[in-house]
Amino acid sequence: MMPTPRPPLPRPGRRHSLPWLAYLLLAGLLLSGLAQAKQPGDTAAEEAVEEVVLPHVSPHDSRDYRVLRLDNGLTALLVSDPEADRAAASLNVGVGSAQDPDDLAGLAHFLEHMLFLGTEPFPEADAYQGYLQRHGGSHNAFTAPQDTNYFFDIEPEALPGALDRFSEFFLTPLFNPSRLESERNIVHSEYMARIRDDGRRENDVLNQVLNAANPTTGFSVGSRETLADRPEGEPSLRERVIEFYERYYDANVMHLALVAPQPLDELEAMVAERFADIADRGLERPVIEEPLVREGSLPRYVELQSVRDSRQVSFMFPVPDPIQHYRHKPADLLAHLLGHEGEGSLFAVLREAGLADGLSAGVGRGDERHALFTVSISLTPAGAERIDEIEATLFAAIEAIRENGLEAWRYAEQARLAEQEFRFQQHGSTLQSAMRLAMNLARFPMEDVQYAAYRMDGFEPELIEPYLEALRPERLLRVYSGPDVEGERTSPWFDTPWREIEPGAATTRPLAGLALPAPNPFIAEDVTLLDEQDERPSQLLEAPGFELWHMADASFDTPKVEWRFSLQNPAASSDPRHAVLANLLAGWLEDSLNEEFYAARLAGHDAEAYAHARGITLAFSGWRDRQDRVMRRTLEQLLEGDIDEASFERVRYRLQREWRNAPQAALFRQGHRTLAEALMRPHWPTQSLLDASRELTVDDLRAFRKRFLGELRLQALAIGNLDAELARREGRLVAEMLAPSLPREAIPDLTPLRIDDELPILRPVTTREESLVLRYLQGSNRSLDAQARLSVLGQVIDTPFYQRLRTEEQLGYVVSAGYSPLLDAPGLSLLVQSPDATSDEIQAHIDAFLESFGRRLAEMDDDDLAPYRQAVHDGLLQRDTSLSERTNRLWRALSFGDTEFDRRERLAQRVLAVTAEDLRETWPTLLDTAIATIAYDPGDEPSDVAALTRHLEPMPEAAD
Repeated sequence: MMPTPRPPLPRPGRRHSLPWLAYLLLAGLLLSGLAQAKQPGDTAAEEAVEEVVLPHVSPHDSRDYRVLRLDNGLTALLVSDPEADRAAASLNVGVGSAQDPDDLAGLAHFLEHMLFLGTEPFPEADAYQGYLQRHGGSHNAFTAPQDTNYFFDIEPEALPGALDRFSEFFLTPLFNPSRLESERNIVHSEYMARIRDDGRRENDVLNQVLNAANPTTGFSVGSRETLADRPEGEPSLRERVIEFYERYYDANVMHLALVAPQPLDELEAMVAERFADIADRGLERPVIEEPLVREGSLPRYVELQSVRDSRQVSFMFPVPDPIQHYRHKPADLLAHLLGHEGEGSLFAVLREAGLADGLSAGVGRGDERHALFTVSISLTPAGAERIDEIEATLFAAIEAIRENGLEAWRYAEQARLAEQEFRFQQHGSTLQSAMRLAMNLARFPMEDVQYAAYRMDGFEPELIEPYLEALRPERLLRVYSGPDVEGERTSPWFDTPWREIEPGAATTRPLAGLALPAPNPFIAEDVTLLDEQDERPSQLLEAPGFELWHMADASFDTPKVEWRFSLQNPAASSDPRHAVLANLLAGWLEDSLNEEFYAARLAGHDAEAYAHARGITLAFSGWRDRQDRVMRRTLEQLLEGDIDEASFERVRYRLQREWRNAPQAALFRQGHRTLAEALMRPHWPTQSLLDASRELTVDDLRAFRKRFLGELRLQALAIGNLDAELARREGRLVAEMLAPSLPREAIPDLTPLRIDDELPILRPVTTREESLVLRYLQGSNRSLDAQARLSVLGQVIDTPFYQRLRTEEQLGYVVSAGYSPLLDAPGLSLLVQSPDATSDEIQAHIDAFLESFGRRLAEMDDDDLAPYRQAVHDGLLQRDTSLSERTNRLWRALSFGDTEFDRRERLAQRVLAVTAEDLRETWPTLLDTAIATIAYDPGDEPSDVAALTRHLEPMPEAAD
């Protein structure tokens, strides 16, 4: 269960954020679909519903839709997708942390937790989670300022049982008094797990300077302190939870989305039967009247101390929430122009001056009435010393928009791209669809619930002007965060040192060189859909040092293509120095093309370069039309582009910052990183990479490029809406440009290592203040049989481990167990991260659990095992929900040497053959011969992982 999320800003250096997605991005891109009204003669739950037709749909969506309005006021959107192999539901309640009472911060979030702990028909605390786990499902929830969203997915045939349990959350929750204290501890653990998260620390400070009367500025997660027992004579905490539930949880503010392969009549009957009795209290979604910023309180400059070694400045301006004008999206053109990264853009000018290495623009926080238009800039150390100059340049860019930027053709170009994306959108998973639809149902008129994110009804300067007028120096809230800030105050919940400084006089001169973007030359013209469809990839070309695989795929109804090129070199990761150089080369390639390719990214053409153990992969995603321009230009730059000093230093600084900040990452991630360092070759510690990077120069990178490109093996894969002839022509062109020559055997494999009895407990490199234990049980070999057995064991162990160590024993918020292979080496991971218990105490709890789990396995028969086995089988064969997802899956298969592309099918068949006796036979060997333990308590010295694992041998393979 997730705590209150902030409306996110985009990743720096990528496409600018869109104001109308401030809430929608909580659940991803918007879905569209074909509305289908109930036909005469349909009788399922006829008396309980009112039919609504959805008018605006994507022309390539063949799914069936139906809207229900139950008599109690609940709105449900049903989506029947006969091709779906998962069913999913999301119910959005229009209440959140903004409705927390003043004396109980975190109550909405605490209530969200409590609903999972039993209902009248299903009183066991794990009744819901256990059912989902047995049937291959997953679940979670989140509490946002104005929403609480509950969601799950599951095997379709188990959907009725899941809805039985799910719907009772909103009918007969027990608010189990015996679980009250344990769940309060879990909420506190969740709070403590994120107390050093820089985003939350900044938000904590921001809440101190915004309008305290706006209810979105409160502490939303909750802690032992805020959720403490009530004083004698006052209503108890449980009574307050029930009071909150009965006051705000009402069918009229509930919106349910259900996506499944069953026919609409069947889905309608499921919903009407289970949700019609939810209380109708006549409520409406709460409206926030108080502004986010007090009148007359600006300008204001704030500085705060970051935990990570990173520096950022955000320029915030109060504006009306543009969701009110979603049909025209008046803030989008401003976000587009200020967030652009092409030649002459604000970011390009700042980057050229060595002041910034990332920028995003858009509405980053809103409450449906009020919002903050934000320009966030990731700074270099030099940029942190020249913020006033950056501010002056920002206002110069805003002034240029006032003078020449509000032109109809710019809006029309954005509208054209949005309509193109809407026309050829891909649905994503059923769970993603259900979540975003439930969120959209709460915010938009029914006729636009699928089109709102793409709808741009025309250029209306009079709607844009108020937003542009708001971007004035006298309306600025400037927030700087950096590790060097010494605060005069401390934020109340995340202990962030901060201070205010006096705004300076507007005398600093802006940087020169600003220019508005030209028309986009990368917009696809030919979006014809080809109807070729292959069952699996086939090899089109094979030559010394080169192989090309291709699969024509029209199943996603989009004229897009995914290309992957693996440039493999024997020395790419032979030592930390070479690994750093490969990362620098990939980073330089992206950095050097950033201005030129930003327009391409806006037009739907993505080009990415990333380093890995075998070399560098170039990944291209986008429309078939004009993709060749992006590919050719990328290769020209890789082969002949000037590696200049400024670009080298920018990329090296970003990598070094990432490696310096690695110890600040979430502790459970540190545990898994340490495990990979111990049991994978090659896999270099971040400190080794950081040390190696300090000795390198731009001349070293130039020399490395020459050596790297001089000894290549090239493996390529093309999947999507292109025929074999086009794939062969473009693939051959790439091969001719790169001239690969090395045979397959010249490239070393990644190797998982075998755990032995001499492996001591390993301690990660971290600065976190919690304790951790990661117990890793490794399979005996890399055969499909071993993988099948451990994957089924992982399915069986998940819920009981979580239920016992998290729910019952309250060891921490981050608790998980399951199948966790390293490449094709099977293993089980059991992880607990705790703010209170020591690693020794956690180990004792894990030991006790493992003993009891052994007894559970002893009593299990094949009938008991059947649903777990089926869940693993179905999960392995789960359908791809986007072209990129399919490409990445097949690309991974090719990297494993699976040239028949049937390894997952063979593994799925092995899974169905696993018996309870097989698990009983496997279990003792896991406990006796192959255990790795990662453990940490605050203050522990990190292990020298390389030295302690040098003796380990490769994991044995086995013929299948």
